[in-house]
Order: sequence, then C-alpha cells, then structure tokens
Amino acid sequence: MTRRNRCSRRSVLKVGAGTLAAASFASVLSADEPAKSKGRIKQSVCRWCYGSIPLDKLAEAAKQMGYQSIELISPEEYKVVKKFGLTCAVMRCASGISTGLNRKENHDKIVRELLDDIDFAAAEGLPNVLTMSGDRNGMPDEEGLANCAAGLKRVLKRAEEKKITVLMEGLNTKVDHRGYMYEKTEWGVKLCKMVASDRFKLLYDIYHMQIMEGDVIRTIRQYKDHIGHYHTGGNPGRNEIDETQELNYPAIVRAILDTGYQGFLGQEFIPKRDKLESLAQGFRICDV
Repeated sequence: MTRRNRCSRRSVLKVGAGTLAAASFASVLSADEPAKSKGRIKQSVCRWCYGSIPLDKLAEAAKQMGYQSIELISPEEYKVVKKFGLTCAVMRCASGISTGLNRKENHDKIVRELLDDIDFAAAEGLPNVLTMSGDRNGMPDEEGLANCAAGLKRVLKRAEEKKITVLMEGLNTKVDHRGYMYEKTEWGVKLCKMVASDRFKLLYDIYHMQIMEGDVIRTIRQYKDHIGHYHTGGNPGRNEIDETQELNYPAIVRAILDTGYQGFLGQEFIPKRDKLESLAQGFRICDV
C-alpha cells in the first residue's frame, strides 16, 4: 500500500464536537481494499455532502483514501484543501440553483461571478467552473435555451482564453428540484450546440439523470463529446453507491473510461452510515 493511499493509524479526526478515534479512522480502509489504486479514474469529493466534517479533516481523510479533489467549494475553501495536495475539480456555483441564466435579469450578476471564478481557476490551475439554468417558472424551454446561450456567450471568450471549462448541471425535477429547467440531457445538448464552444460542457449527474431518463450508459456514449464532468449518487435515496441501490457503478465508470474521458468523477452521495467509511467504499467501487 502506498503512503499516499494509506489511512494512518495515528490520525485522529475531530468531527463536530466529537472525535473520530485513530482505530476507527484506520478501519475506513477495509482489509479487502486493493493495495494500490488502479488510477484509471480521478475521483473527487463533493464538499456539501460532508458538511459536518471540518474541511481540513475531510481533506486529510480524502487524500489518504486516494481522492485527488474536493469540489463545489469557494476560493477561500480551496486554499484549505490545497495545503493537502488536493485540487478542486469544479468550483462552487455562486449564483445558486433556482436563479440561473435562463432569465436575462440574472445575467449581469452571474456573468460577474463566472468571470471572477474563471480568473481564479486559471490562476490556480483548476479545470472547471459551474453555473445553472435556473427554474422554469412557466418559461418555455426554447426561450430558456436562448437566454442561457446569450449569457454564456458573455463569458466564453474569457474561458477560451484561460482554458477553463464552464459547466452546467442537469437536475431531476421529480424528487429534488421541482421546476428546474435543465432536467433532461437533450436540453443540455441543444444548449451546447447553440453555444458552439469547446469550453462549455455539461455536468452529467448520474443520480439525477437516472431519475429523469435512465439509460445512463447509452446516454454517456451518445453524448460523450458534450459531457465535461460526472457526479455519482445512489438511487433511490441519493445514498451510498453500493449494492443497496439500483445503479451498477463499476459498469458505469468503465463506460465513462471507454469514451476516453480524462476528467474527474465527483462523489455526490449522502452517506447513511459512517461518512468516512462510506466515502472510502465509494472510492473502491469506482476504482475499476
């Protein structure tokens, strides 16, 4: 087992008001874990799923498990994880989910935020920044597409110059985000074609799109050129990605790799069990 991937038996993690004992932390990596990561897929941790763990402690644990990134974090938070040799695969979406680019009145604020994030990402060598479509609220899809394209075109010249990819994430409207406009992959692909820039791509969230359309592997293969990042999550429930749910993540990750994808896979499930043990398990499941 390499030093990088080994969980130290001397580590003690403070979680909230309590303390995660060294023996418990050592058990995060079980005896059946491979001695060394296969390293075929770069894995990242979505910060919000582990908000009860102090960021420095999460970064320390994630690094020892083999993760290379903690994502959906602010510039200030990135300074914390950087100290542990981690990157940030996707910066946080400052504008939020409901208030997005599908309304022109939101453009000035979102454009300012995206330009700032693009500059920061370029300076720090981070690959992606994030934006959202916003909620539909009665707006026709075609109008929303046109408005999103107009907003994106205001930032993509900078993104192209700085070699930063702007991502937009699709979300499910059946369970978690009722009213959100970008709820199907085909809508996002239409937007990609309207924008026509290699620096705008989709964040394909496997959990959300399983709920909305299923057919995950076929979709990944069909739209691989438009997808710039992936998120995980068990369905139903958005919990652990193991045998307790319906998605076959080893097969999905193999399909992603078969497309030639070289980016990150962000673990975005909410653990029902011990958070760090589940996070380590998720790493092993996707380390195909």
